[in-house]
Amino acid sequence: MRRTPRIRRRPQRPTRPQVVAHRGSSHETAEHTLAAYVKALDEGADALECDVRLTADGHLVCVHDRDLRRTAATPGLVSTMNLAELDELDFASWKNPWSELDDEAPDRDPEHGKVLTLRKLLETAADYDRHVELAIETKHPTRYGGLVERRLVETLGDFGWDGAGSPVRVMSFSLNAVNRVRRLAPDLDVVMLVDKAHHWPVLRPVVGDDWIIGPGIDELRAHPGLGRHLVKAGREIHVWTVNTAEDLQICLDLGVTAVISDRPAHMLELLGR
Repeated sequence: MRRTPRIRRRPQRPTRPQVVAHRGSSHETAEHTLAAYVKALDEGADALECDVRLTADGHLVCVHDRDLRRTAATPGLVSTMNLAELDELDFASWKNPWSELDDEAPDRDPEHGKVLTLRKLLETAADYDRHVELAIETKHPTRYGGLVERRLVETLGDFGWDGAGSPVRVMSFSLNAVNRVRRLAPDLDVVMLVDKAHHWPVLRPVVGDDWIIGPGIDELRAHPGLGRHLVKAGREIHVWTVNTAEDLQICLDLGVTAVISDRPAHMLELLGR
């Protein structure tokens, strides 16, 4: 079922940067769980960020690492497991392993700690009582190559979010992946993520004029010239992962339009909402 596309309501010259919840409100809640995203929405985050990987049976799930050692205590690979197998795992306990021994810990809905499909996240954003944007990162390299982007665009199409006016933008560190998204969905906003400052001179001649650039805050802090070059080139800048007042000030000085943070409530408080 196709949903009615949302019109982007973000002003052309925002009075403050958009606050994007990095893997949800992940400073306090297990990343990429439904609980983390619901918490971020309730805290007032303007947008949600997620990473997506493809399961062996073709489902897009919100998981950062290629294996599950860190977040689900198993050596399994996302790409070799079916959704039903992933659904048996606990993706939340690692964040607070002693919670069962804490009498004052709040009760946790087991469903909020299961693997989160991208479709469920999109439904959550679509059904929330205010406008919510999404920044979706496709992870590479992967055994499925371009199938990840094809499945992503197909899923966005089910919501009517694969064209102009979509609340979704797609990000990647892979130039091939971003180019692929633009071929599949020419009107979607895309973000070229930049891991190292010295990569920008190589990327600059080959990225689209209207692509958003996404540098990491560590690189902007260590290499101030990167930010100056992006501003001089008139680029829209979205920065990850911004968690402190000092890092937020770097972004404000550059005039960035989005900050991606593990602590969306803290960022909103610093910005005066």
